[in-house]
Amino acid sequence: MVEAHHHRPTLKQSNKRFKSKHATKSSLKDAAKGRIARDSPKASTTANAAAQSKLNRRNNAKQVQAKKRNALVSATRVFNGVDGAPRIVAVIPLSADINPQSIVASLADSLDVSSDDCPQTGIWKMRAERFKTSLQFINVPYKSFYAALDACKVADYVVFALSTTVEVEGWGDTLLRTLQAQGLAEVVTVAAPESGLDPKARPGILKSLLSFIQYFVPSQTRVFDLHVSSERLNALRSLSEGKPADVRWRDGRSWILGETTEWDDGTLKVTGVVRGASLSANRLVHLPNFGDFQISKILSTPLPRYSKSAHVATMDVEPNLLAEPDSEEADSLVSSNDPDDLANEQTWPTEEEMNGTAHIEQPLLPDAEQGTTPKAVKRIPKGMSAYQASWIIDESDGEDDEDSERKGDGSEVEMDDIAEEEEEMQEMPIDDDMESDRREVTFQDLDNEEEEKQLNSWRNREREEENDLTFPDEIDTPKEIPARVRFQRFRGMRSFRTSPWDPFENLPRDYARIFQFEDFKRTERSVRRRAEQELGVVEPGVRVTISLKDVPQEAASEGPVALLALLQHEHKISVLNFTVQRNTEYDSSVRSKDPLILCVGPRRLKVNPIYSQHTRGGGKGANNVHKFERYLRHGLTSVATTYGPVVFGRQPCVFLKETSDVQAPELVAMGTFLNPDTTRVIAKRIILTGHPFKVHKKTATVRYMFFNADDVHYFKPIQLYTKHGRTGHIRESLGTHGYLKAHFDGPINQMDTVCMSLYKRVFPKWAQLWTEGNVRGGARPDDAMEE
Repeated sequence: MVEAHHHRPTLKQSNKRFKSKHATKSSLKDAAKGRIARDSPKASTTANAAAQSKLNRRNNAKQVQAKKRNALVSATRVFNGVDGAPRIVAVIPLSADINPQSIVASLADSLDVSSDDCPQTGIWKMRAERFKTSLQFINVPYKSFYAALDACKVADYVVFALSTTVEVEGWGDTLLRTLQAQGLAEVVTVAAPESGLDPKARPGILKSLLSFIQYFVPSQTRVFDLHVSSERLNALRSLSEGKPADVRWRDGRSWILGETTEWDDGTLKVTGVVRGASLSANRLVHLPNFGDFQISKILSTPLPRYSKSAHVATMDVEPNLLAEPDSEEADSLVSSNDPDDLANEQTWPTEEEMNGTAHIEQPLLPDAEQGTTPKAVKRIPKGMSAYQASWIIDESDGEDDEDSERKGDGSEVEMDDIAEEEEEMQEMPIDDDMESDRREVTFQDLDNEEEEKQLNSWRNREREEENDLTFPDEIDTPKEIPARVRFQRFRGMRSFRTSPWDPFENLPRDYARIFQFEDFKRTERSVRRRAEQELGVVEPGVRVTISLKDVPQEAASEGPVALLALLQHEHKISVLNFTVQRNTEYDSSVRSKDPLILCVGPRRLKVNPIYSQHTRGGGKGANNVHKFERYLRHGLTSVATTYGPVVFGRQPCVFLKETSDVQAPELVAMGTFLNPDTTRVIAKRIILTGHPFKVHKKTATVRYMFFNADDVHYFKPIQLYTKHGRTGHIRESLGTHGYLKAHFDGPINQMDTVCMSLYKRVFPKWAQLWTEGNVRGGARPDDAMEE
């Protein structure tokens, strides 16, 4: 039998064998060796369950939606019902041709509500039956800057009224920037009704107005034209429905807009609805323009019921006592300490003791007899007349010093030349007539206008700021006063970043008056927690009458009264630090200790802040020492420090500058409250500079840094440095005119500048409550900035 032929299989495939055998329960149990798998603590069983089942995901979304709806209902519950609180609407006109009364009348006309009793300025309440709510308008007249700020602090909605024919001027621009920095509630923008405007041009004007208002309030999507009836109704719907936006700085605080006020024998009674958080009678209340006051009692004042048929009140509701202050828990009006100087160990020397002239009787010197006063002698060349000698100007002290040094170091040839010059000179006594003639030739008295013009040119603030930016902190050493006396309060530091500085040494007397918090963050948390758990408080939405003690009578006659409750400890004075940035539209210089108006929370203070560098990251650094800034500059975030009442939370702040018009201030800077750190050391730096007169490798002879040998020995321990990065120390003093020999860590050249940095701690001035009735401060004196 013949075997069939076939090819050898060259493409036969052989798969790799699976190594592991079948994993049975017993084999897995043996491999685990008793270990039990543990679930990860980061894994959420609820999230996993919701992700595994479509029904669970749908149920989870339904629960989140219900939670949001309940939060919205609870937030708007205060406005619902017949006795619900009205929605406060602040009407702010931004042009001179807009009347806030006409704006409110246009909105009321959309609901056929009569507005005949609506005032030009003040409060007017309207019932919107269609939306089942009520509106309380605050009509703010044009050019009432601080009234607009106070109205927006308590408002639920802010209506900006723009004109279709008149552009917004600088006052309106400043007001919008200030309100933007202060914090705004829900904003509604309307265009004033103008019947004479071309209908074809109206859409373009509204588009331009929308672009303008979006620069300040980016959330705006439309401008309601009150000339159209449907737009008026839509604007009113925006004010009557939904939940108003929250203002962050008002969280946890309560406020009241006074509907009626009554003053009787120092007691001010304000009737209104409690807003925000719960109101406690133990806390103080701030009244703008007047300060902080205590609550004597809180009475309930519900609205009277009206009959639908007769439209008259059917019953009189007796007021009930809701809360009274507890004598042990109530806050006092004491805001600062009263230090006892006699009880302290430190004594305060008098001016005579400081000058070293105490108990020294100065004898009276008799007048000199006629003709005994010695005449001045002037050296002139031989043969020169008196008229020619009157034109010779006396040599300066510096030239005399250089000549004397040249004489002391000169050679024998130079000494012979000097002797020959001495022989050619003669002495001539100077009479009073000759001296007066010479003064008349060299001096010209200016009139008052020219003298004032040149003085103002010399004291140019812009020139000072430019010089400080070009040569920061550099000053000239005075020749008349010894440097060790002029800069006796300054000290040297080896490292500004790490060198220690005791924050409790050489403190001013104002530091004995302020309060210091051991842990400010912990104190704030405990204060807010106690406020939420406090008993006997009035809940928001209740109409009450608050009685304040010891209030001046003027408070009852100044338009709408707004009461803003304070948290515990918020009336105590401490050192306040704010992170601020300059307004980009403000061109004038802003110098430390310039008088400004600080608007923070419910208060307005008259302050003289000092500025310092803001540490990167907002921390304290290694030693909590921060460099003092003479000017607040554009584009940089600085820290403004002043004395003032403590505020809790990230409160926005605004710095304003007064002008000739009280209601038209200038916006200087805006920022946020940082902390009340009393140990923050603000060190002012000055730099003394010298010229390397003679240089030999690493050693140099430096002049013009000091002008006497005692100053050189006094500042010898302080380190020197140059602008090219060399560091060194003073070796010894040379001569009697302040020359010194210094040794550096590397070779220097004569084009370099030798510097010495000195530091002194500076403190702000005491702040005061600012009111619109304050007298406007004058120009800043020259000595307001002590070196």
